[in-house]
Amino acid sequence: MKKKDRLDYIGRQLALKSMVTIRELSEELAVSTMTVRRDLQDLAKDGILKLIPGGAVLQRESSLINQQEYAITRAKSQMTKEKIKICKKAASLIQPEDTIIIDTGSTTEHLPGFIPQSPRLTIVCYSLNILLNVYNHHKNSQIIFPGGYFHENTLMFESSESITLIRKIRANKAFISAAGVEEKLGVTCANFYEVGTKRAAIESSDVKILLVDSTKFDRVTIAHFANLEEFDIVITDAGIPEKYLKILTKSNIEHYIV
Repeated sequence: MKKKDRLDYIGRQLALKSMVTIRELSEELAVSTMTVRRDLQDLAKDGILKLIPGGAVLQRESSLINQQEYAITRAKSQMTKEKIKICKKAASLIQPEDTIIIDTGSTTEHLPGFIPQSPRLTIVCYSLNILLNVYNHHKNSQIIFPGGYFHENTLMFESSESITLIRKIRANKAFISAAGVEEKLGVTCANFYEVGTKRAAIESSDVKILLVDSTKFDRVTIAHFANLEEFDIVITDAGIPEKYLKILTKSNIEHYIV
């Protein structure tokens, strides 16, 4: 990953959580702790953050941070509308008696708000933000939360026990997110600990649906968890490169452009 991309990633994490640790960033970015320290020092010089032992916190009192935070989060903010549209379309595919699995991610977290309410619906999820959204919108539905170890950077819970539970479930549809989609290197996520749970969700579901905004195409992150051909449906936005539209069509993967 190029330095600019690392700095953007660190900035997005700071904007989201207000604090980052060197150890977590080193694992997520797949670089040495020394590289992370240098990146944090550069951002500290620009007034973006304040260094603390083992990490950094957002420097909110600086007037510079408001300008920089906007620049860092601009792409994420611009894609919010696309992510919402993607989830609206995804929700339209759900039937009242379905059992569905909602994967971790900043795209999938919008999905619960658009799913039609039904007491016969069963929803499986394993991230804190998605669980809260499911509970707020679907108290009368059956909710399954496998639990496990908590990962602050993604708000995901995972464990071997939770993977076993998901593998015992038979879902009608799984809504899966990804950090990267590339023609030869497949569908990837940013953390190795996500892979087992994502695989269990895919393998336990009849219809596999990939929810990704167009910026994820032609991008590769560290952890491979699926090949594009494993998905029955892809939902994305109009910014998808023409190359990938042709790949989806050639692979007979049903796709929706919102």
